[in-house]
Amino acid sequence: MQSEELEKLQYPVGKHQTPPSISSKDIEDWIEEIASFPILLKTEVETLSPEELKWKYRPGGWSIRQVIHHCADSHMNSFIRFKLTLTEDAPVIKAYLENRWAELPDSNQPDIKESLYIMEGLHSRWNLLLKNLSSKDLKRTFTHPETGKKISLKYNICLYAWHCRHHLAHVKQAKKVKDKYCC
Repeated sequence: MQSEELEKLQYPVGKHQTPPSISSKDIEDWIEEIASFPILLKTEVETLSPEELKWKYRPGGWSIRQVIHHCADSHMNSFIRFKLTLTEDAPVIKAYLENRWAELPDSNQPDIKESLYIMEGLHSRWNLLLKNLSSKDLKRTFTHPETGKKISLKYNICLYAWHCRHHLAHVKQAKKVKDKYCC
């Protein structure tokens, strides 16, 4: 398979790009995307069998099950980063090795309902937090330890709206190709 084909499978909605300027309308739209993600994801996966949850969206990619557990893990980390940033002065956040987390037993368990429950509750709280951010709050930053870059909360909202679209597209793609890349 050509590298261009693999990249298209890896990034079905394209790689993340931040617009040159971010409007309050952009923020509102992204917050809505984040808020609606758990129900959209649940709708895509609630009728899948344990075998179908093993389907992968690309060669070497994660299974649908791993994508769901990853989203719960990643979004919990992001929510905590928001809270740290709102309560501390430019904190250095904790990075985590998402590929290693995806190999842990809880990320490979057949049952996905706990991760769906986590996301439902988490996104409800996250949505409340995000909708109440002031323009001053949106400018607050955290530092990523791997890059040393300061990341604003408004940038992180943009990133996580994309993250929701990105992984929802992975699930849809895996369902479309079925077991083509499985096991």
